[in-house]
Formats: sequence, structure tokens, C-alpha cells
Amino acid sequence: MREAGGQRGKPAGGKVWLPASAFWHLVRMRLFHRDLGTAGLPPMVILHGLLGSSRNWQTAGRDLGKRYHVYALDLRNHGSSPHSADMTYAAMLADVLEWLDTHGLTKATVVGHSMGGKVAMLLACRHPERVERLIVVDTAPRGYRSPGLEAQFAAMADLPLDALRSRADAEQRLEGSVPDWAVRKFLTTNLAQDQDGRWRWSVNLPVLAAALPELGKNPLAAADRFVGPALFVAGGKSRFLLATDHAPIAAHFPNAHVEVIPGAAHNPHMETREAFVRVIG
Repeated sequence: MREAGGQRGKPAGGKVWLPASAFWHLVRMRLFHRDLGTAGLPPMVILHGLLGSSRNWQTAGRDLGKRYHVYALDLRNHGSSPHSADMTYAAMLADVLEWLDTHGLTKATVVGHSMGGKVAMLLACRHPERVERLIVVDTAPRGYRSPGLEAQFAAMADLPLDALRSRADAEQRLEGSVPDWAVRKFLTTNLAQDQDGRWRWSVNLPVLAAALPELGKNPLAAADRFVGPALFVAGGKSRFLLATDHAPIAAHFPNAHVEVIPGAAHNPHMETREAFVRVIG
């Protein structure tokens, strides 16, 4: 692998030198997951949103474990999964397929929230044989741009990690740039301490920040289709899945049903957990 740093196609000692970027798709990304039960039931795989992790799904996942064997994954550059400079939907799709193969799951119900919902849609359209049922939470097959999200990333990058005493301290320091207390709490779930007690971001913050334009895109091509059963869950207080999204949803997912949870915003699995579990169960 060290030989990958030379010029493309130029032989050296009988070997062809390639740029390091050529090897990204040769590297297996072994995703971390939480097994939330229950063995022997039909499998359900959960894919979290941007800056989320499997940790955010533990309570809802255990509720869903009454009907499914639930696996909550950490996508690349999030949670306890490995970091990579490649942060695209194609790379995340390859990771999930690798995880399914490694764990012997030929087919599963796939739940995806926000960014994870886009990965789930791509999986269903490109590999429909792997998806028993598709459940997409508060996102749609279209592009998004959120200046507020860019501001949150900037605030996280500016946080003086060496001076932090606790997560509560981090929340207080973010207050001036992130006025919503719930958002501050969510962002600081990505703080972790190393063995020496020093705080660090568990997410790959610079790579995710640089990838925001790419992650905001619609990963589906015009011809992408999934004709299996699909459910799109919208938060009634959210702007991520609107009535105007129903037509593009139907174009890509002709057997989709849209369900709105009135009291929920962008995170119905946390904000209105009981209703959410009832709807998707």
C-alpha cells in the first residue's frame, strides 16, 4: 500500500504506482453495530442520520425488538465505526452491503433516518433483493442544503476541546452559536473522552464538514426504482418531508405509503417514540 503514493501508471521496480485514492474502495470498512435483540425474529437494520449513531436508537430499537432482531449500525465516520476520507453515498452503501454479507443477512427490513434514509433508499433501489421492507424516516429523494447545519459544524470545530471539563461545559460554550438546547445536547453526544480523560469528537468532523455538499444531494438516479413495500415517516413539525415530496417518492417507490406523526419534528424515533414504534411496527 505504501507504493500507492507515486505517479499513475509509471512503473518502478516492475510495479505500477497508483494514487492513494485508488485504494479507497479496496479497503473493507467493518462497521460497528449494536445488537438490540431479539434473536430468531426477522432482522431489522437501522441506519442513523448525520452526526447521529446507533446510540441514539437504543430505546426505540429495544421497543422494536419485540417484533424484530434489531441491529443498529454506526455509519463510517460516526460513532464507533472507522474513519475514512471517502464520505459518499456510494461508499456508505458498500459498507452496509459488506456488513450484511459479514453477518449472513441475505435480506432485512431496513430503517434509515435522514442521511441514513438516503443510504437505505439507495440500497433498496440498487439491491432490492436485500430489502424486505424499506422504512425511511423524515427525508425524501431530493437535495437539501442547510446553512444552519454548516453553522453547527463551525461551532463544533471552534469548541476548545482541551479546556472542556464536561459535556455540560461544552453545551454551555456552544450556547452563543447554537441557541437550540436540544440541538446542543444532540451535538455533544458526539463528544468522547480518551483514556487520559481528554475530550475529542468521536465523529470525523473535518471530513463530514467537507462532505456536506455531497451529503445534501439526492443519491438516486432518475431510473432508480424499488417496487417492494416502503414506508416514509414524516415529522409533522419538520420541513424535511413535505407534501411536495410525495410525487418524487411515488416515482421511485411506487408502493410507498407516507405516514405523518403530528407531534414529531426531525427525530420522531426520539421525540414521539411510542407513536413512531407503533407506526413502523
